[in-house]
Amino acid sequence: MRLRKETNRRRRRKRRRKKKEEEEEEERNEKEVEEKEEEMNEKVVEEKEEKKQKKKEKEKEEEEEEEEEEKEEEEEEEEEEEEEEEEEEEEEEETFIQEAFFVFQS
Repeated sequence: MRLRKETNRRRRRKRRRKKKEEEEEEERNEKEVEEKEEEMNEKVVEEKEEKKQKKKEKEKEEEEEEEEEEKEEEEEEEEEEEEEEEEEEEEEEETFIQEAFFVFQS
């Protein structure tokens, strides 16, 4: 009888121990899964932020390029205007010289 009680007690202890180990293992697994999910979420958030940053940088570069192009166009226009003004002045001088020469000859 005593041996039986002892044996039963050992079996119960063994089952309890096994059940406790299984529960602990299950808890560890759940924790691991949660951590992995959290890591994935963080990665997704980081990737989104990187995409946003890259998009902002690209937009900024495009804007700078546009500004540079506009500036170059303005400079070209100014150069063209200056050239036209110089040509007009040269034509006026030529005309004045020709008129003066014509008046001088007469």
